[in-house]
Amino acid sequence: MLNLRVRPALGRVVDPIATGLLRTGVSPDAVTAFGTLGVLVGALGFFPRGMFFTGTAIVFFSVLTDLLDGAMARKLGRSSPFGAWLDSTCDRIADAAIFSGLVLWFTGAGDDRLLAGVALLCLVAGMIVSYAKARAEGLGLRCDVGLAERAERLILVLMGTLLAGLGVPVVLDVLLWVLAAASLVTVGQRLVEVRRQAGLADRA
Repeated sequence: MLNLRVRPALGRVVDPIATGLLRTGVSPDAVTAFGTLGVLVGALGFFPRGMFFTGTAIVFFSVLTDLLDGAMARKLGRSSPFGAWLDSTCDRIADAAIFSGLVLWFTGAGDDRLLAGVALLCLVAGMIVSYAKARAEGLGLRCDVGLAERAERLILVLMGTLLAGLGVPVVLDVLLWVLAAASLVTVGQRLVEVRRQAGLADRA
């Protein structure tokens, strides 16, 4: 689970930026919206045209706002229900934009319907992974298990698009297959975990 390992290290970089933004009066919600807009521009504006390096650079720096808005909220000492909802919703929009950009590429100039289907599978499976966790938590259960959480999914797909932009497109093809498989496994892992917890709750 990369969230537990990477976030503390990145926090040392993000915290000073968060402090500076708060001093200027920028809100965490504004950062969330700005970051999502950046992902939309990078993924939908550049991926469908095969401009993977530029698109990946824009998406990468935009995705970092997911850490920044959380750090800002913690420094303020409050986290509003709307802010939490906005953050989760914008995460789904960003994920959809990234994989939709790839689907548009493979159904257009990329001309590979099979990989377009794989990219679409990654999108759908990723949404189910996120929904499974949110629904479980809404029922009072925990659902943190899984081979490919959002951080892992983003790292894999952006690594693939970056290398495609550097002239090694086969890596993107392979990583999309790996990501699709890992996402499906994660769906299964979360199903088993929620069933286990629900069974324990029924016997309690």
